[in-house]
Amino acid sequence: METTETQLLLNLGFLVVGAAGFAFLGKLVRMPSIVAYIVAGMVLGPVLNLVEIGDSLKLISKLGIALLLFLVGLELSFDKIRDVGHVALVAGLGQVVFTALGGMGLCLLLGFDLMSSIFLSVGLTFSSTVVVVKLLDQKGDLGRLYGRIAVGIFLVQDLVVIAVLTLLSGLTQGDGLNVASVLQGLGLAAGAMIALLGMILVAAKYLLPRPFAWAARSPETIFIWALFWCFLVTSLAGFMGLSVEVGAFLAGIALAQLPYHNDLHQRLHPLMTFFVAVFFATLGVQLDLGAALENWGASLALSLFVIIGNPLIFMIIIARMGYAEVTAFRASVTVAQISEFSFIFATMGLAAGLVGHEVLSITALVGIVTIAISAYMIIYTEPLYRFCRRLGILRIFRAKQEEDPETMADRSGHIIVVGMNALGRKIVRAMTNRGERVLAIDTDPKKLENLDPAAVVIGNVEYESVIEEIGLPRAKLVVSALRIEDANLLLAYRCRAKGIPCAIHAFDVTIVDDLLELGTDYLLMPSVESMIGQREAMEAAGIAGKLKTEDKGHV
Repeated sequence: METTETQLLLNLGFLVVGAAGFAFLGKLVRMPSIVAYIVAGMVLGPVLNLVEIGDSLKLISKLGIALLLFLVGLELSFDKIRDVGHVALVAGLGQVVFTALGGMGLCLLLGFDLMSSIFLSVGLTFSSTVVVVKLLDQKGDLGRLYGRIAVGIFLVQDLVVIAVLTLLSGLTQGDGLNVASVLQGLGLAAGAMIALLGMILVAAKYLLPRPFAWAARSPETIFIWALFWCFLVTSLAGFMGLSVEVGAFLAGIALAQLPYHNDLHQRLHPLMTFFVAVFFATLGVQLDLGAALENWGASLALSLFVIIGNPLIFMIIIARMGYAEVTAFRASVTVAQISEFSFIFATMGLAAGLVGHEVLSITALVGIVTIAISAYMIIYTEPLYRFCRRLGILRIFRAKQEEDPETMADRSGHIIVVGMNALGRKIVRAMTNRGERVLAIDTDPKKLENLDPAAVVIGNVEYESVIEEIGLPRAKLVVSALRIEDANLLLAYRCRAKGIPCAIHAFDVTIVDDLLELGTDYLLMPSVESMIGQREAMEAAGIAGKLKTEDKGHV
């Protein structure tokens, strides 16, 4: 037992260190982390033979899949894509049909048997929500029209994924390829899926809002509750004969409809990153490089089909629905890769004995190629668009040339107030009474109630995505009423970096010096009475004189 435990820790250590190292190297060339993790596993496994996959490591990897799909589900808030629902539905379903049929035909032409062709074509059908959302978030384009269209398309694709995972669960319940047994398994899986989906939708609307609103008052509590909900639904899915992947994904979608799903996503992300790194590194360890090299021609053909075929299909559909050429192009570029689901399908098929190692190896190779290339396509969408337009190849789509209006919320020239304690709420009311456009932010949704006409956002200003969401670079003034030293210092630093004036709550004399060094424009002092004692303490500390700096003040 000790030897097994030691081997597990050693293998896990190699995987984590290798994944971290390759992820760091990948950042130097802007390589997506998923690709870096797979390459790390390939080096540690087939190349150096440092890691062996045991049952315990497979269990950890499976947990990584569940958390990955839970996080993907958390991204899929219906409110985000309400205005682009029609184009997302038509484009998403249209692409799934055309890519699946085209991929199946291509796989059969390449000489694969029927079952391998099914798994490979399914793997080609879906695009990576994790990769694309992360890249669009980095570019600050999630709220733009094409970004919302892309997210809507991924939502439609991911809902189709539920059906495919359900079918796969039913298929693996069958006795070999006996038709009657397989149909019975599919029927049972479909029935269980409908029942579980119904329970999830009811829970999301009637059961979850109140207890999670209470839990949201404590970051630690809502973190634990979210994991509890994930594992509860996952266990329920397993009890009903469905895969854990289906349960985790549905659990995430349910929480995505709550107003604090963004905060939940950020809190869960570090934990998910660890398990996802282990999963994809483990996937790389299991690759048969010999099989991949033997099928390099097929892998190249399938990669080109995804990189060229998927955007082509979307370009045709989106342009035909009346969107501008540039909008259609930007949205189409985002789908030029296969999904994390592709690896999951191949892994499940291999575990069920339905396909061989060559399918997993080809899927991984196609994934590495398409995810890496599409990442650069997304990062450099604008130069790529200008290049394609100069060549004249976009004329064949006959899309309109004038750009579509952006309907995203334009947050600029507003005042951001962070922390809805008594001081923060008083500041919000005072500012709104003066006719200012105010945005209040807090992690506790209860504290954001009854602040009309101020806009409100649930979130933590320590997260970069929240900074973009609240429009801090375009704000008129940032005010922090928080009594959290690290958050206040970080906020002051970000305001200075972006040239935004800020007023920070100097609730403790010990942080005044740090705030002044960070260029804080105004200090919010607790009260006139307490200032006398604080002034004496500051004079004793030798820093009181710094408050007289010309461009500084106190409120």
